[in-house]
Amino acid sequence: MLHTEFGVSRGDVLLTDHVLPSMGGRTGAQAIEEGADPRDVWRALCADFDVPRGRW
Repeated sequence: MLHTEFGVSRGDVLLTDHVLPSMGGRTGAQAIEEGADPRDVWRALCADFDVPRGRW
């Protein structure tokens, strides 16, 4: 879903570089590595980048 929505290059960068306030100030990759559900990371990215809820 990440690559479909954002593209491969941008999706990878967002996952590793974008800090998610709702994930405790961690990047998505850090949050997943520390046990967060990838679906929660996906939702947090969607919220931060105003992806319409129908595509979450």
